[in-house]
Amino acid sequence: MADNLSEALKTLKLSSADGASDSVEGCLDCLLKALAHNNVETSEKIQEMGVLAMMPALLSAQNSCTPKVANIIAEVAKNEFMRSPCVEAGLIPPLVQLLNCKDQEILLQTGRALGNICYDSHEGRSAVDAAGGAQIVAEHIKSQAESTDPATGKLLTVFCGMLMNYSNDNDSLQAQLISMGVIPTLVRLLGVHSQNTALTEMCLIAFGNLAELESSKEQFASTNIAEELVRLFRKQAEHEKKEMIFEVLAPLAENDVIKLQLVDAGLVECLLEVVAQTVDSDREEDVAQLKTASDLMVLLLLGDESMQKLFEGGKGSVFQRVLSWVPSNNHQLQLAGALAIANFARNDGNCIHMVDTGIVQKLLELLDRHVEEGNVTVQHAALSALRNLAIPVVNKSKMLLAGVSDVVLKFLKSEMPPVQFKLLGTLRMLIDTQADAAEQLGTNTKLVERLVEWCEAKDHAGVMGESNRLLSALIRHSKSKDVVRTVIQGGGVKHLVTMATSEHMIMQNEALVALGLIAALDLDCAEKDFVGANLVQVLHKLLTDEHSAPEIKYNSMILICSIMGSEPLHKEVQSLAFIDVVSKLRSHENKTVAHQASLTEQRLTAQS
Repeated sequence: MADNLSEALKTLKLSSADGASDSVEGCLDCLLKALAHNNVETSEKIQEMGVLAMMPALLSAQNSCTPKVANIIAEVAKNEFMRSPCVEAGLIPPLVQLLNCKDQEILLQTGRALGNICYDSHEGRSAVDAAGGAQIVAEHIKSQAESTDPATGKLLTVFCGMLMNYSNDNDSLQAQLISMGVIPTLVRLLGVHSQNTALTEMCLIAFGNLAELESSKEQFASTNIAEELVRLFRKQAEHEKKEMIFEVLAPLAENDVIKLQLVDAGLVECLLEVVAQTVDSDREEDVAQLKTASDLMVLLLLGDESMQKLFEGGKGSVFQRVLSWVPSNNHQLQLAGALAIANFARNDGNCIHMVDTGIVQKLLELLDRHVEEGNVTVQHAALSALRNLAIPVVNKSKMLLAGVSDVVLKFLKSEMPPVQFKLLGTLRMLIDTQADAAEQLGTNTKLVERLVEWCEAKDHAGVMGESNRLLSALIRHSKSKDVVRTVIQGGGVKHLVTMATSEHMIMQNEALVALGLIAALDLDCAEKDFVGANLVQVLHKLLTDEHSAPEIKYNSMILICSIMGSEPLHKEVQSLAFIDVVSKLRSHENKTVAHQASLTEQRLTAQS
């Protein structure tokens, strides 16, 4: 074989020089045979003997040998080490030129050659891009999309593969294909050729690649991709095929318009069926499919319209089915069920309906099952759902009566920041406007101590911020001296003073109101902490900072008046010449600030 190959290569060099086509054809056949026998070795030999450099001339001749030459290039380019040499030998322009011919076999082999040269090769892609190859291939696909002839099906599969190799993992080339309009064409292919397994798989891989790009979503939304994918999904029995479709659905379903199209096309029913089929199985592929289907279900519920459609006023069969996941013994379904409730709980009407129909109890039972050695993602999801349900004012007292705060407090010992964050948010939502609950929680020393500890969680800004906000909320909503004393004794005052310097105005305000209540309800007890935390300097900074919002200035002045009863704080106020700062604010453009400045100035003057 090796001798024959060497002979063939020598003959080929000589023949191509004098244009003897019969001997060329024999040599090409010998090369193809050798490549089929040992591709790597033969390719190395072709490279060594400089045969690639003769290929452009052979390709340009366009005769009966042309498909064989293109086939040899396609075979050679299966090897990574041969792709750059193919480009350097100038093969791309004549190959792209061949895309303009009508011969199916030439087109097929040319498509293969270009596709293989582009595979994972920056040089290959750049050369095809420069020669305009992708545009011609895209036009071929478009013009032949409706043909159901088997030979055309094969050609379309090769061309789709070529475009994939050309654009894979390359955002700018993918964007180029999108602007050429390949998405509607590929969707059309999926509809016409749904019986052609190789072609539908190629389309799916193409969709998976293109769907990652944000700019593709609009084009996808203008096609009937949702119907086609759901139709294809229904026909699949094999796990791998379903998995391929899932990989396209997930990025597409991030778009709200497509979410609704998928719901309308009946995807939800397919997903529920997958869940029913896989829920009791331990097989690895079933477990994976259950996760993918339930995750996708939750993703569909992130769109406002698709979510509301499936909620159907709380009567929807999908809504009911998803609820039944919460008490299941499968962690993945528990998680998806809780996340789905959190997604349904995105407007007051839904939240009120769900609380009235007993969903809170289901979530509490789920959380109880995960207190000891619990699943963190399930804890996080269930707490998210409770937090959302607690937003409407009418739900708060009902949820408190159901014992939500008691169950949530069981997770105080959690060391997982995502759980801590949701736990804090849930409690803060629950006590909003609920004085009794705020007092009960605010006098719980264990809770207050844990909050003070988390106020120092510098590695977890979310937990730190929520702890501060809950500490402030306990005081603001209870207006209770007992709560104030618990917070002072727990070491919370310094954190509220720091919170007053936050970059978020809402947090500054919450801190100032809470500090004002501490000063009003128990100044003697808080005095030492106020001095230690440099409260007066902080207030001076807030009042002199021209970027401070009017309500910050207003609440800072209220607080100044509240601390004047303390001798050491009063002295600090005098030493910092607050009277000058405040008198300037009498001419503030905000009337409430200006009025409070006058009152504060009078107070400071009277006590100086």
